[in-house]
Amino acid sequence: MPNSHERVRRSVPAALAVVLALALFFVARIPGSSGSELSTVAAPYKFTEMPLAMPPGYRQTQTIRQVNPAYYKIRSWISSVGAGVATADLTGHGRDDGICIVDPRTDDIVVTYAPTAPAADRFTPFALNPAPLPMDHRMAPMGCTPGDFNVDGRADLLVHFWGRTPILFLARSDAKTLSPTAYQPVELLPGVSTAGRYTGPRWNTDALDVGSFDGTGHPDIFISNYFPDSDVLDPKGQPNVVMPSSFSDAKNGGGTHVYRWTGGTSGARPSAAYEEQTDAVPYKQATGWTLAISSADLTGDGKPEVYVANDFGKDRIFYNVSTPGHIKFKNVTGKRSAITPKSFAIGHDSNKGMGVDFGDLQGKGRFDLAVSNITAAWGLEESNFVFLNKAKSEAEMAREMADGHAPFEQRAQQLGLAWTGWCWDVKMGDFSNSGRMDVVQADGFIKGDIQRWPWLQEMAMNNDSVFSNPKLWPHVQPGDDLSGGEKLAFYAAKPDGKYSNVSEQLGLAVPIPTRGIATADTRGTGALDLAVARQWGPPAFYANSSPKLGKALSLHLFRPVNGAKPGQGLSGAGTPAYGATVQIWTADGRTQISRLDGGGGGTGKRSFEVRFGLGSSQAPVKARVRWPDGTGSMRQQDLNLAPGAHTLLLTNTATEVPTS
Repeated sequence: MPNSHERVRRSVPAALAVVLALALFFVARIPGSSGSELSTVAAPYKFTEMPLAMPPGYRQTQTIRQVNPAYYKIRSWISSVGAGVATADLTGHGRDDGICIVDPRTDDIVVTYAPTAPAADRFTPFALNPAPLPMDHRMAPMGCTPGDFNVDGRADLLVHFWGRTPILFLARSDAKTLSPTAYQPVELLPGVSTAGRYTGPRWNTDALDVGSFDGTGHPDIFISNYFPDSDVLDPKGQPNVVMPSSFSDAKNGGGTHVYRWTGGTSGARPSAAYEEQTDAVPYKQATGWTLAISSADLTGDGKPEVYVANDFGKDRIFYNVSTPGHIKFKNVTGKRSAITPKSFAIGHDSNKGMGVDFGDLQGKGRFDLAVSNITAAWGLEESNFVFLNKAKSEAEMAREMADGHAPFEQRAQQLGLAWTGWCWDVKMGDFSNSGRMDVVQADGFIKGDIQRWPWLQEMAMNNDSVFSNPKLWPHVQPGDDLSGGEKLAFYAAKPDGKYSNVSEQLGLAVPIPTRGIATADTRGTGALDLAVARQWGPPAFYANSSPKLGKALSLHLFRPVNGAKPGQGLSGAGTPAYGATVQIWTADGRTQISRLDGGGGGTGKRSFEVRFGLGSSQAPVKARVRWPDGTGSMRQQDLNLAPGAHTLLLTNTATEVPTS
């Protein structure tokens, strides 16, 4: 029989195990704020939910997708994406109160208006009709991106799909109002249809970004697909489908395609021409499972860098080394120290990249990054990323990137933004006009009654060799639940600079999985409104009725278009000034930076407005506007602008023009 000393010795490992388990429990607990503190943080904000007008007779027609037989037992997983929303000025009246919704309940692309829109901007909502372009049962829309793709001063819509290549819906010059006949459907890729049948590649696109990637000011398109080209949605399809080859380093995704704008025509049958840049992205970094893309000019040369958020593997940040007429990117990564976790070095992560946005979180005149990942408590509890820009200047950023480095520091936990749930699209915006960015994050995966987290956890611990075979995945079918009760998150800053999620206090915490987030000042009053796409639920619109709204500087930036007649037909003041960046300095010495976002992120697309919150100050601010002039040269001009809305026409100089 062992003596007391021996019994103590034997008990030490068990005791240590208990202590370690308890320590991990308390470390893993997500720190929270008290109810009174959350109420104080939420006090400056208020949102009013308003119903969105839908087409006459609109009703739900499906609750799950038809999928390839190889995916049947995980058909709820395959059916978990597709909801999208975008905001823009679709009428040309100078207000960003048009909305494009992709609704998986019908697989329609709905064009409607914000509930805050005046009578002049209202019309009968409708679904876009791709005819005469071919569509079949193996195709479904996944997102809608507004833009001026033929550069004629009218807002067009770019729709991407599973099962085919994207379609451009170009606004006709003879259209007097928005209607199904106001748009001309045009293939982005020529030659994908033969004798009325689709014969092109079976792309499965979840993410794209529009920007002036070659620095000429035109709307180039960066596309990264999710599944490899295959019949994902064909219930009679060949078993040519796969899942990711790894849970943390998958490289068998659909691939990246970059298209440079080469021309366009206006008229009753408008057109747009694009040329693929086949060597734009290094092949080794071009085959991830992409869910979101965003871009911003980090180096000050007018050519935006691109961040690609990849599910099941490494995200990518690409340094833009393009020249006019030729788009080219170089992969760069963050540096690691001895105490830096691998995933906290930008471009080295193994997390599930789900959404991304650029914004000035520090208020230092530099672009930072917010990245959504799967952070469900006691599930795949990874971490969201907040990569803070550590370069002292744009010139330093350019030198670092030229050397292959991206000088960012991951600080999500320190800012209170690390853990939300099963996260998707993320958007930064100043909803109180305080001068501090808020962060809104879509959340939730599959809603059901039977908890399936144990099965997924078991799958996550398997060897990578089994992942690509869909037959070896755990069943995820109707009735199963994976983070289905999670809610939209709204993070507001506290006085100490950390963030708290006040979604519950603001009435935004509806337990329906959300996917896309779009923001816009739909009334032109300085109040940033919010539209949300829900997966297998009705879309939502939240009007900003904050009681303590500060002043704002709102800029609509255009390049000139011959014959543009603002307010007539669907014509606006010009074409969006793709590639424009604005930095401001306020009277109290603060600085902020923003850019015209041409359509980045996940399946939510914000309006083209460049805006800044100014707090209570009514003093003019110095604004430095920088833009490509259409020839590959950069222009820059300093302006003194009063708080409020301004429309600037950017030629060789920046000139303020009246709004319609």
